[in-house]
Amino acid sequence: MITVTAQLKKLRMSAKKVRLVLDAVRGLPVAAALERLTFTKRAASDPVLKLLRSAIANAVHNHKARPETLRIASVLADEGPTQKRSRPRAHGRAFTIRQRTSQVTLTLKV
Repeated sequence: MITVTAQLKKLRMSAKKVRLVLDAVRGLPVAAALERLTFTKRAASDPVLKLLRSAIANAVHNHKARPETLRIASVLADEGPTQKRSRPRAHGRAFTIRQRTSQVTLTLKV
C-alpha cells in the first residue's frame, strides 16, 4: 500500500475553522472529496481543495497511481505559529490581537 502526503503550512486561518471542512472529507474517495470541497461555502475549503489537488498530482507523478483508486487516509489540522499584533484601546491601553495560523497535513492511500 502506497501513501502520499502533502502539507500546507502557515495557513492564515485558525485550526478550528479548518477542522470543520476536513471532517467533511475524511475517509472519502478523491473524486467525492473534490466534489464536496468544490461546493462547500466555507473559506477553508479553497486552500484544502488546492492541497488535495497537490496530493493527487504527487501520487500520479511520483508513484504512477491512477486518480480513481486514491482515497483520503487521514487529514489533520494542527495549530501553527500565532502572530501577535496590538491595537490601541481607551485610556492609552493596548489590546492584543492573535492572528492564528494552522498547518494542514493530508495523506492519500492507493
